[in-house]
Amino acid sequence: MPKKAQRRKLLLALCLSATAVLACASFGSTQGPTSTAPMPATPSPQAPPATQTASVAVASAEPFSYILAGYYPGWGAGHYPVADIPADQLTHVFYAFANVSAGGECISEDPKQDDANWPALQTLKQQHPRLRVLISVGGWSQSGLFSDVAATPEARAHFAESCAAFVKAHGFDGLDVDWEFPVSGGLPTNHYRPDDGHNFTLLLAELRRALDAQGPADAGSSRYLLTIAAPAGPTEYGHLELGLIHSYLDWINLMTYDFNTADSPTTNFNAPLFASASDPTPQARRQSRNADAAVRAYLAAGVPARKLVLGTTFYGRGWRGVPATNDGFYQPDTGPAKGTFADDGVFSYADLESNYLPSYTRHFQAEAKEPWLYNPATQIFISYEDPESLGYKANYAVAQGLGGMMFWELSLDDAQHSLVNALHGRLVP
Repeated sequence: MPKKAQRRKLLLALCLSATAVLACASFGSTQGPTSTAPMPATPSPQAPPATQTASVAVASAEPFSYILAGYYPGWGAGHYPVADIPADQLTHVFYAFANVSAGGECISEDPKQDDANWPALQTLKQQHPRLRVLISVGGWSQSGLFSDVAATPEARAHFAESCAAFVKAHGFDGLDVDWEFPVSGGLPTNHYRPDDGHNFTLLLAELRRALDAQGPADAGSSRYLLTIAAPAGPTEYGHLELGLIHSYLDWINLMTYDFNTADSPTTNFNAPLFASASDPTPQARRQSRNADAAVRAYLAAGVPARKLVLGTTFYGRGWRGVPATNDGFYQPDTGPAKGTFADDGVFSYADLESNYLPSYTRHFQAEAKEPWLYNPATQIFISYEDPESLGYKANYAVAQGLGGMMFWELSLDDAQHSLVNALHGRLVP
């Protein structure tokens, strides 16, 4: 048996019991300071609605042991062209984003930009035949009209037919729906309805029907893929019919990040894997705002483990005006630091590696399995991901039997693809 296969077999054997999860999380990774990570309580699964559509079982036909999928932002092509995507390291690419038109159809967000990028993606697929490319519709800034296209049978059918035609016309292998978020939680300008959660289930059912009716994606694929980007916070996923939606999907991209953002009054981790007992935030928030808690909530609601793909980020979040107590951790701040692209506290990994790691002190929190940077002279604290923390997350995904991992987004990595490589080495044979 090859060495990699032996290692994977040993890892999976160790992880058959719940008590081995932490051991698996550190298997094959560089160990930081040691301590025990607490296991948060699992939220109760949702009861199915009184009215529901007939379930359609969807079995993924993907030939990979694990999924490693990266989002590619069309607007980033100027500094990170499609040709730079490390396609030999990935199984899937999500192109971000298509939009929802006022007429309730799937449309290009920027035709000039997309008309240049989409042919380049087709060339990339030809060079890497096993790579699949999906179009992602929506996103944080473009979820305003999802409630409208999901509200009635006629609107759902119209939107679904337009999406299926869009996918086929532009050579994509499937559709990723990124509605942020049904019922509440997204931009205040979004349209919302109390029944968005149930309507979302109905919309996914209609999208599945339309994609199946459209026919195979290409000669090498039997069907179009359908995925979603799903929330990891209980106030958002609590509105979703988790026990129903997975039957229409090939998998769910779980956005297990942004647990603490620019408006957080104290410094904390952007994407902790586990809760930390030293976190001073209220217990309910501490125990629910981490990747492990979100995974367990989805599993408890009936989502099969192999249909969960664990999300992570290639960006860090930083705060300014942070006192040096506890090396800046869990301290008050005066707002987001000046980031790589704007004054929003968001830093690309490439920027952190070049301009912050040389002069800032790196710390690692053993319970959360996350690093941070701090400089007492600048009073800036930055939570971020690096190869070590991503190694823990990839090993966790394997230990839990998940479908794999996804990340936002490709252009934030360094020129050597250090973060992609860290995930690829553990997930993709």
